[in-house]
Amino acid sequence: MDWENLRFFVELARSGSLSAASRHLRVDHTTVARRISALEADLGVRLFDRMPRGYALTEAGERVADLAARLEEDAFAIERFARGHSDAPSGAVRLSAPPVVASAFLAPRLVSFRRRFPRVVLELIGDSRAVSLNRREADLAVRLAAPEDGRLIARRLGDMAYALYADAGYAAERPETAWEFVAYDDSLNHVPQQHWLLREAGGRPVVFRANDLASLYAAARAGIGVAALPRFLGDPDPGLVRLPAATEPTARELWLLVHPDVRRAAAVRAAMDTVIGLFAENRDLLKGA
Repeated sequence: MDWENLRFFVELARSGSLSAASRHLRVDHTTVARRISALEADLGVRLFDRMPRGYALTEAGERVADLAARLEEDAFAIERFARGHSDAPSGAVRLSAPPVVASAFLAPRLVSFRRRFPRVVLELIGDSRAVSLNRREADLAVRLAAPEDGRLIARRLGDMAYALYADAGYAAERPETAWEFVAYDDSLNHVPQQHWLLREAGGRPVVFRANDLASLYAAARAGIGVAALPRFLGDPDPGLVRLPAATEPTARELWLLVHPDVRRAAAVRAAMDTVIGLFAENRDLLKGA
């Protein structure tokens, strides 16, 4: 049996479709299908029923999936162990963060890291989902809430405050009673900044919705309406004005997470120290102090 085929099997079992598995594995879907067929041929067992809308595990496939998941976790544990015992800052470090935090806060401030650690390649992943540090989807993660996984090491980085913003011309032309709002779509109704924005809107209309902060930011700058944006994004922008709010603005906690197995790796430690330092240096900007 080709053990590498098990890696493809586990991902397809988890995601349920060739397209999703191929995206996560960074290969084309025909490679995933070929690997699964090869594994089934090696084992002499049909692991999936090929359905019109995806792959469904057979009864044998369910059992193999349980066994293979344990092997995958052991493989990741070996990888983390080796990474945690490296003693030179070199290689790749993957840092996950919410998309706008990654692009508008971290990326412009990482040039000093590059100069200090030229042998480290920092991979910055803007991702709204909570990537798995146990499965090595990232080495470090900046999150907007305290972690629920007690196995991870977490450090509080500070707070990210929000405020109401609009294009300067929009704010000058409209009285407060005539404001219209731009907001997240229903998939993000649970986030605190959405709750706060909708309270502020009251009976005034929401005229634009999107599922990402970058689109809300662009909509506010274009004069479509009023948005709830992080202070670090809105305050420095000369095209936006901060508007008064009727209630106390919301803020999100910022946390840095790392798996204990890799936290002592020289490259990971260097990236951790850099991220912690950047958030400390810009604490007032993030809080809007």
